[in-house]
Amino acid sequence: MEQYLWIFWVVLAVGLLIAEIFTLGFVLFWFGLGAAAAAIAGFAGGGLGLQFLLFAAVSIGLTVMSRTIFARYFAHGERDRLRTGAEALPGMTGTVTAASRGALDEGAVKVYGSEWKAFPIDGETKLIEGEKVEVVEVRGSSIYVRKAEDDAADWRGRDND
Repeated sequence: MEQYLWIFWVVLAVGLLIAEIFTLGFVLFWFGLGAAAAAIAGFAGGGLGLQFLLFAAVSIGLTVMSRTIFARYFAHGERDRLRTGAEALPGMTGTVTAASRGALDEGAVKVYGSEWKAFPIDGETKLIEGEKVEVVEVRGSSIYVRKAEDDAADWRGRDND
């Protein structure tokens, strides 16, 4: 019966490789390759102990190696995260569309086609219609801005509005 054990390993390998398609972790693939290695050992006449040892060693070894490779070469930290929506606004340049008014110097700023309620970050500077400002912070549905360092258009030769 032990001479046909390699068939079990082949079925297990195919099952794990197919199951990997439906998971997100990319772990079952390595165990499928470990089962394939055990199947080869079983087909070659290796005993049950050798087959299991080969399965465990290949599976665990490949899993550990892939984790270190993936951690080194793929994004995994806060600095590598793609910022979208309101998270992407800090650092962007916009144009004041409504000058400061009221006690809080509330104005409006257009950034990449969206108009936002804006306040000066220092609480004292007046927002002047048409001037370029840089978004410093987003709080709720309002942005806090400061006068842009460079009033020139961006590198494409047109405004960011």
